[in-house]
Amino acid sequence: MNKPNYQEARVRTKNKVNVRHYEIEESAKQVGIGKKYYLRTYGCQMNEHDSENICAMLEQMGFTETNDVKDADLVLLNTCSIRENAHNKAYGMLGRLKHMKATKKDLIVGLCGCMAQEEGVVNTILAKYKWVNFVFGTHNLDKLPEIITKAIEENKQNIDVVSEEGDVVEDIPVKRASTIKAYVNIIYGCDKFCTYCIVPYTRGKQRSRRHQDILKEVNELKDEGYQEVTLLGQNVNAYGKDLDDNYGMEDLLEDVAKTGIPRIRFVTSHPWDFTDRMIEVIAKYPNIMKSVHLPVQSGSSRILKLMGRRYTKEEYISLFDKLRKIPNMHISTDIIVGFPGETEEDFEETLELAKYCKFDNAYTFIFSEREGTPACKLPNKVPEEVKEERLQRLNAVMNQYFLESNQKLLDKEFDVLVDGKNETGKTSLSGYLENNKLINFDGPDELVGKIVKVKVTEAKTWSLNGKLV
Repeated sequence: MNKPNYQEARVRTKNKVNVRHYEIEESAKQVGIGKKYYLRTYGCQMNEHDSENICAMLEQMGFTETNDVKDADLVLLNTCSIRENAHNKAYGMLGRLKHMKATKKDLIVGLCGCMAQEEGVVNTILAKYKWVNFVFGTHNLDKLPEIITKAIEENKQNIDVVSEEGDVVEDIPVKRASTIKAYVNIIYGCDKFCTYCIVPYTRGKQRSRRHQDILKEVNELKDEGYQEVTLLGQNVNAYGKDLDDNYGMEDLLEDVAKTGIPRIRFVTSHPWDFTDRMIEVIAKYPNIMKSVHLPVQSGSSRILKLMGRRYTKEEYISLFDKLRKIPNMHISTDIIVGFPGETEEDFEETLELAKYCKFDNAYTFIFSEREGTPACKLPNKVPEEVKEERLQRLNAVMNQYFLESNQKLLDKEFDVLVDGKNETGKTSLSGYLENNKLINFDGPDELVGKIVKVKVTEAKTWSLNGKLV
């Protein structure tokens, strides 16, 4: 049994990152024949892409996918630990699975992802969820075939979670959820250790993939007809800082742009690592989408210091202003309210920053304690009712600017990558502008996967309606 350990997870050395390659035993390819799997994914784009890898490995083992959990022989939860709500959803699903397992004795249940890297979660699984067959973490994702084989053969709970700085594993198979857009990992882990964040403990240290491997993957996607890639990382702007080749995010962005793939996006950025040259590269290449997610978290420099964010409000605004100079630039953000010690004055500063920046989109959250992080130990907790009230006030301001941002697009024509059919049924198709705005419009099904001109005819707070040109 290998259990997570926060003390070990915090270690950061200057040791060279080990690059290894995915392998699967021939015997493992027979394990899932005649069996079905059900995968539930929680959390960020990194988790979504991990699930694309998980699906491919399971199907390499002979399993077939089902969208009905009741038909599954194997159920796997790929979990998120960023907020308490994500925990609650996963535990709720485990409760449902317990009832299923009572009548379906051979059902195999597993838990992986960031929750698996938490000490408290694994201790809870051991104490209260003894029927869960296996748990593994983010560092040994590529070992999934042997972990499942062992779980089936031994029929006892197996906890296999490694707390370490982590490796880079190449050649893990992938079953992409889309034939139009693709995720491409460029860097794993994070070394920022913001005081509220569990990610450096669950995902390990910053580990950049070699740029040659990334460019090879992008070129292959382009050859397969993909229209858009999103470069992924917990902090993409730190790309290359752990390598010795004097090649950073700005270099990678430029080289990916030169592949000629129609659209390029990247998430997530940390303001600390955003260079002027990176801004120049974004402005220079038309296939780098003019859309940047730039989390600010708070408008108070005092709170930012308590959060360990490494920049002031003024430094953030300076960077924001540089990005806004790029024509048609769309900037979104994350904001946390109710951080320990946040006063009404601090919150008012956040509102002032929101009014200055007039973000095009934002993800706003109430502070959620993460066990093992320094923020848990900070004094002056903000009462829940105060957090709720501040979130409502912030959202009222934000929503006003979201609508204003969309109204500026009325009667203008934009290139739209058609994602697919509109799920609401009010129009036939939906897609995204270069600035990442969602637009719905009517058109024939054969336009799916193509980039077309659409004129904006109606602006709503969260989306647009348009007409095919």
